[in-house]
Amino acid sequence: MQTNSNTTEDIKQRVENLLGQMTLEEKVGQLNQLSGAEGHIPEHLRVAIQQGKAGSVINENHPETVNQLQHIAINESRLGIPLLIGRDVIHGFKTIFPIPLGQAASWSPEVVKKGAQIAATEAKVTGINWTFAPMIDISRDPRWGRIAESLGEDPYLCAELGKAMVSGFQGDNFSQPFAIAACAKHFCGYGAAESGRDYCTTNIPENELRNVYLEPFKAASEANVATIMTSFSDLDGIPASGNRWLLDEVLHQEWDFQGFVASDWESISQLTIHGLCEDSYACAETAFDAGVAMEMVSTTYRDHLAGIVANSKTHEDKLDDMVRRILTLKFRLGLFDSPPVEAHAYLEELPQAHLNTAKDAAIQSCVLLKNDNKTLPLCAEQTNTLTLIGPLADDGYEQLGTWIFDGEEKHSTTILQGIYSEFDGTVHYHRAMDTSRSHQINELENIKRDISQSDAVVLVLGEEAILSGEAHCRAELNLPGCQEELIKELVSCGKSLILVILAGRPLTLGSVIPDVDALLFCWHPGTMAGPAIADLLFGKANPSGKLPVSFPRKVGQIPIYYSQKTSGKPVTEDNFVHLDDIPVRAAQTSLGMAASHLDTHFTPQFPFGFGLSYSQFNYHSMSLSDSELNTGKTLEARVQIHNDSDVAGFEIVQLYIQDLFGSITRPPKELKGFQKVYFAAGESKTVSFVIHHEMLAFYGKDKIKRAEPGEFKVWIGADSTSGSGASFRLVS
Repeated sequence: MQTNSNTTEDIKQRVENLLGQMTLEEKVGQLNQLSGAEGHIPEHLRVAIQQGKAGSVINENHPETVNQLQHIAINESRLGIPLLIGRDVIHGFKTIFPIPLGQAASWSPEVVKKGAQIAATEAKVTGINWTFAPMIDISRDPRWGRIAESLGEDPYLCAELGKAMVSGFQGDNFSQPFAIAACAKHFCGYGAAESGRDYCTTNIPENELRNVYLEPFKAASEANVATIMTSFSDLDGIPASGNRWLLDEVLHQEWDFQGFVASDWESISQLTIHGLCEDSYACAETAFDAGVAMEMVSTTYRDHLAGIVANSKTHEDKLDDMVRRILTLKFRLGLFDSPPVEAHAYLEELPQAHLNTAKDAAIQSCVLLKNDNKTLPLCAEQTNTLTLIGPLADDGYEQLGTWIFDGEEKHSTTILQGIYSEFDGTVHYHRAMDTSRSHQINELENIKRDISQSDAVVLVLGEEAILSGEAHCRAELNLPGCQEELIKELVSCGKSLILVILAGRPLTLGSVIPDVDALLFCWHPGTMAGPAIADLLFGKANPSGKLPVSFPRKVGQIPIYYSQKTSGKPVTEDNFVHLDDIPVRAAQTSLGMAASHLDTHFTPQFPFGFGLSYSQFNYHSMSLSDSELNTGKTLEARVQIHNDSDVAGFEIVQLYIQDLFGSITRPPKELKGFQKVYFAAGESKTVSFVIHHEMLAFYGKDKIKRAEPGEFKVWIGADSTSGSGASFRLVS
């Protein structure tokens, strides 16, 4: 066995030496990812690996079986090329962190990076060396189930957090022992699926594609993400796995992406279902020509690619390039020199350090959306009896959320358990409903009796994990089952209600918001949900999360996002007309024809970037260091922030910029920076951002990215709707 060497030149030489020994069939073999059987090796898989017809195996997480697979590849195939072992390690492996949308609510690259590091550490000891994350699809439709797996609606926030996740998984150039390969997905536009239906078509003009949907992927490419996965959906009529413009011209030629492209599950063979290709031969030819280097599970490459390549020097060079990229990753990961894996004991008992990090991530991910009369935090000295209600309050599985193939309920600490550990008084617990979808309230009279004797009432409601995730899309976003009825029933008890929601997406909460005094939105917080939420309820921790996606008032508003462009007839409070206020047989002009709006208020229920705190942060005296910005120079935007409370806390300070007039229409605001700043009780600080002309660049009509001279407006605020503005002019 060769001595491990990870320098670029050494790897390049080893790759070329190996490539020169490979037959056409062995090269094609490296482009095939076959499905494992999770615990044993079927004969067809064994034979394929022995014959050099597999470059990767997906969904095998048993260390002994992985060792056997690698032994077959290294010792029983002609050239001894090890396998990439792929697995969806999305928001934790055994220690489960908040769903990615929840992690995005932390607005903390460090939270995201640490979570990915721990997930990689736990996965790698089973032999997994490749994960299919981060998902950096811009997601602006909460009906879509996979919004749970996303990092939200904004390209800048998504790019920053996506880069952090790549760094967490891969380490510094794969040099850390925990490092595994990351895969940015789904390239591109998957989150814009029509009607929020998974796998559905996407129609995105190139202007929007470049300025919004491609930006996080470009950032991931520049962060040296090892692989990129194609989208299931088509993009303006060409399915992503057969889209040569997207994969070859943009990704490889424009961006000079150094990794390789993998298909999604059977997405190459599905080109026939899309109607792009008439048979599997055409599927293989189209995807190969587009630039897909690894076929996941389906076998069009395995069946046809050798014949396609055999008679074309151009195709042979293209195949060599793909194999070269795959082998390079295998050498960079050290797979040719790695000893067999040995499963660590913490696969059964999780390290406390991992649990502590997961708890901190859960705390930072929770968003306080309402807190009338300082209902929260609860004062332990004044609270002797608490009633806890809801089907999600003591369910260690549902709190984990979607995409937790390897997470286990036995590791979870539930909210009920967390409150028991934190609270010395009496706790009355009622499940109230069998599941979050149930249409029957159980023991209602007993619940009301306990509430009458309690100092605090906490409801834990929302969605079960199965209601979000891949292929789990919803036409309605209200609380499912009879949860709204339950809240209405409990209002009559006359006690303050604290609502804690666990969910995989934004929900439409307008019908229940008036009935509750405090609302803490916790997404699906993972293994340590209980201790994290208990700390927030009792004030040991201060909420700091901010929404990474807008919450609609009603489903009919979708899509609604903060950077939605202004029409020629923008709606304002002055010209907004609610249909309920229009008299019967009113004149046609009474319908508000002067503005673009629906028969509901034009604003979201909660805007992007919104989140309350137990602290009280006030922004004052925003200013700019200059009224002009010269190309190649910078200016500084500053604001004074004061914590007008006796509670220390973190504030996520957000910078937004508007290009007032451009060669193409521009959004009314775009996030361009954020900082998470700590304030002691009563403390004031000046928070500043440096603005440079590159931050103002966008893709214009000529598809070239540049900043255009002209007027710009700047806001620094607590969310996308707040903050006083200042103006400057960019001059060339």
